[in-house]
Amino acid sequence: MCAATITESQVRESLKAVNDPEIGRSLVDLDMVGPIEIGAGNAVSATIHLPTPAYPRRERISQAIQAVLSAKIPGIGHVDVKFDAHVKGKQSGGAIGLRAQNVIAVGSGKGGVGKSTVAASLAVGLQLCGARVGLMDADIYGPSIPHLLGVSGPGHRPEIAEEQGPDGKAVRRIQPIDAEGLKVMSIGFLVGPDEPIIVRGPILHGTIRQFLAETAWGELDYLIIDLPPGTGDIALTLSQLLGLAGAVVVCTPQQLALLDAVKAINMFRKVKIPVLGLVENMSGDIFGRGGAKQKAAEMHVPFLGEIPIDAQIRVNGDAGRIRDLFAESCPSRGHLMNICEQTAIQIARTLLETPAMPTLEML
Repeated sequence: MCAATITESQVRESLKAVNDPEIGRSLVDLDMVGPIEIGAGNAVSATIHLPTPAYPRRERISQAIQAVLSAKIPGIGHVDVKFDAHVKGKQSGGAIGLRAQNVIAVGSGKGGVGKSTVAASLAVGLQLCGARVGLMDADIYGPSIPHLLGVSGPGHRPEIAEEQGPDGKAVRRIQPIDAEGLKVMSIGFLVGPDEPIIVRGPILHGTIRQFLAETAWGELDYLIIDLPPGTGDIALTLSQLLGLAGAVVVCTPQQLALLDAVKAINMFRKVKIPVLGLVENMSGDIFGRGGAKQKAAEMHVPFLGEIPIDAQIRVNGDAGRIRDLFAESCPSRGHLMNICEQTAIQIARTLLETPAMPTLEML
């Protein structure tokens, strides 16, 4: 006797029992279940819409789906699970013409903790996962992003080009520098390598707004903003211009750095920027290990991971080859990719767990 043909509705009903391993809610409730096809021999092909291309260990979803469907539907054939990514985002930059699903600030309470290296690595890692990414260097007084990505010096000066605006009129926009597919903007492209940048607050605010609103970023899944160290007024400027998806705070494990990281976390909270989590950089050896993880627990913020102290990171940064840290042979690759994944999933978790609120434009 031939087995009865199963139906798509049977499969969808059964998938209500499969929870997303990161969010902890049903895939169906989270609207993550896409097209379902039933083939010969009751074979099933199901597409799952991930909230980010940087979803960690997606094979857990495949294994859970295969186990549940086999248990709930007698006579089911081979189960094939496919994935695509529909990036969840706040889409909060529309008022200034920025078309980025998520804007992420990377900050620190003090300098010298590797904040810019983490920001550049976060941008590169998300891009390598398949996301559309931009990286904006907001460290106006000490821009280092161009050097880290190997796009400094002659031949890397942004051009101004006209494009059609939403109203059909021509607008002039800054064309960001392309760093192997990563869109980058920095004041470092506009001044000489040894030229000091001396500006007051209002000019600083105007520069940040210009970088956000007048740069041809295009459609982005993530815009990473490398902030200057400390608790200056750029974070306030960002909070006034757009609603950020959140901030990543970078510190080293020792107590002195953690004191300043606490100030950075409290600053972001004060200006209503969600704290996505804390990254422990240069973990091990002379700086110790675990201080940031403990502090994250004390302050009730996620711990996004640690990056062990590794001379190769310094070598690659000096050579403008941060991208090479993601090579399969690089010891730091797993740690850096983990931070990218944890940051992305923390944004998705926040958006999926928190009902969307209407936004009111300030007049």
